[in-house]
Amino acid sequence: MSPTMGESGRPLYEELGLLAAEYDRVVELMGREPTDPELVMFSLMWSEHCSYKHSKPLLKGFPTTGPRVVMGPGENAGAVDVGDGLAIVFKVESHNHPSAVEPFEGAATGVGGIVRDIIAVGAKPIALLDSLRFGTLDSQRSRFLFRRAVEGIGHYGNCIGIPNVGGEVQFDERYEDSCLVNAMCVGVVPHDKILSCAARGLGNRLVLIGNRTGRDGIGGASVLASAELGDDDADKRPSVQVGDPFTERKLMDLCQALNDANLLVALQDLGAAGLTSAASEMASRGGVGLAIDLDRVPLREQGMAPGEVLVSESQERMLAIVEPAKMDAVVEMARRHELDATDIGEVTDTGELEALWRGEEVVRIPSLYLTDDVPFYEVPRDAAPAEQPIDLADVPEPADLAATWRELMGDPNIASKRWVFEQYDQLVGANTMRRPGGDAGVVRIPGTTRAIAVTLDCAEWHTELDPYAGGMASVLEAARNVACTGAVPIAATDCLNYPNPDKGSTGWRLAESIRGMADALTAIDAPIVSGNVSLYNESPRGPIYPTPVVGVVGLLDDASTSMGIAFGDEGDAVLIIGYGDARVDASRYLGRCAGCPPTPDPAADAALLRLLAKCAAARLLTSAHDVSEGGVAVAIAESAMAGCIGAEVAIDAGRRADEAMFGEGGGRVVASCDPADVDAIAAHAGDGVAVTVIGTVGGDDVAIDAGGSTARLSLRDLAAVWEGSIPAALEAR
Repeated sequence: MSPTMGESGRPLYEELGLLAAEYDRVVELMGREPTDPELVMFSLMWSEHCSYKHSKPLLKGFPTTGPRVVMGPGENAGAVDVGDGLAIVFKVESHNHPSAVEPFEGAATGVGGIVRDIIAVGAKPIALLDSLRFGTLDSQRSRFLFRRAVEGIGHYGNCIGIPNVGGEVQFDERYEDSCLVNAMCVGVVPHDKILSCAARGLGNRLVLIGNRTGRDGIGGASVLASAELGDDDADKRPSVQVGDPFTERKLMDLCQALNDANLLVALQDLGAAGLTSAASEMASRGGVGLAIDLDRVPLREQGMAPGEVLVSESQERMLAIVEPAKMDAVVEMARRHELDATDIGEVTDTGELEALWRGEEVVRIPSLYLTDDVPFYEVPRDAAPAEQPIDLADVPEPADLAATWRELMGDPNIASKRWVFEQYDQLVGANTMRRPGGDAGVVRIPGTTRAIAVTLDCAEWHTELDPYAGGMASVLEAARNVACTGAVPIAATDCLNYPNPDKGSTGWRLAESIRGMADALTAIDAPIVSGNVSLYNESPRGPIYPTPVVGVVGLLDDASTSMGIAFGDEGDAVLIIGYGDARVDASRYLGRCAGCPPTPDPAADAALLRLLAKCAAARLLTSAHDVSEGGVAVAIAESAMAGCIGAEVAIDAGRRADEAMFGEGGGRVVASCDPADVDAIAAHAGDGVAVTVIGTVGGDDVAIDAGGSTARLSLRDLAAVWEGSIPAALEAR
């Protein structure tokens, strides 16, 4: 028997994204040709987006266990213990390709999807973050994508009532055709209310909750998320899901109520591949079978085929396992929340996923074939040529350090992101303690005196040039951001955004950056508990940078000890705490991805993180701010603007004043404190962390002396450039 042919005249499996060898493997497993609905299911479950078939072998290198880990990778989200019988649940995911095709809906439904992952674990969402990367703002396309994606995130998040407390935004021409939209959600749940996605209980009912099923999003996992973008992007718009945040809010409340009433056995989000993915993962995770009657699935559109019902990615839907005796209570509670709860099948002991359509069996697949028998591939490990350090003699010395500093503050990658985060509700829920604009968001854990600090970060230029060191740098910068609030980093999540792993040196960069991340995470004792991989982020014009976005969660035992980045009182001492020499290589000052950035020292960073936590707990520091893009000069300027007070500082000029001021690298923090507390801070540091007083807070100017070369700018001038850069770039065209 020959395979079914598609409309193009090619085999249907090829149109659906399966390789010939993969199709042959399906036939071998099944012992027969698959039905058309079965073939569609295999194509999606074996897609890169759903199976991680190129990255899963590499992900085994991450540390995933620890004394605080309650739920690690493999479920909808990870969970860590934070005391008082509570767990913090979190995860970050990508919605890159949909956002490049339809930015508003792509970004909005990215928020909706990550929120449902948190709901599926039984948690109440308490915070959102987003990591965004677009082309440069002199591009009309990138301005459009940027505006609309931010609008989509704001619209969805604001409607469902979850505060957006942080994130990052970067602009680079390498993201012109393949923008990145990564969304992170954090929730809280009592340990005894954590839900698994594992189906269990012979005869228990399979219940579809939430929106009706339509054709929106069909094929999204294979059409968009597992392929490179090209000139036919507009043709892919039907594959982008359409969100309904008001229904999501009702769904959030309903799932919380069902869990509180102990009415659920298991719960799973319907995301990529829809009912197929949710049902197969629930069945395989629980070691059971599921029998589905597709005629019972509430439809939004007439004439849908069984394959469409099985793989629709219509939003705001959850799949639950419910004991028969509790069905009436579930349906009644859903009715009160103005949502459908429909019995569409049952748990069986066959280990198979079965589906009936108009009384006839159209699907019978052992669930493990869809989830565990995916063909996995070793990525090529072709290393890129070693980079050469930047020769400082080839970098022109600025004639005016102050003018260079001012110009750097206006770089959209350094400038204020207020235009973005003011479109988000940051305070809804009344638990936000530190809002966007600092190093990390701080959110009170409801009902306790504790708080968490959360952030997203990445060192993509570093990862391009030296993937092992760049992977470490991405983890350590995120950890420093959290530590600058006084929190102790306790766990992490990641979203690995990379180009085609079979091309060039991408596979090597992916493997090496994961190795670097793993070593850094081990050094700071922050295991990975959840994550996401997004490959094929490239277009005919070229690939994105390897972009391993890292989300870190830190714990503050006493919420009142949290710190911000703002300088405080006149006369306070300004300090640099940490290690490392500044270099212009791959810095924003250099303005290009070139050279050899300094390799991080995870052990030294771990010591710095411990010191910051000790000093915060002892209330010795007024402020702390990570030194990253733009170097010491930018960190000092940002702390001064945040506190509306200037500073006079002097630093060692090193090899050259501009490098000392604007160079990047190492694990360094600009901090401030009462001068009387400097000795106590140094005592806590011991011999492990350098603590250097470099100046004093005060005045209306920010001035830096680097070995006799001085730059001075007024706070008013700095703020005008820093705050006005992105709005001006968007409004001028």
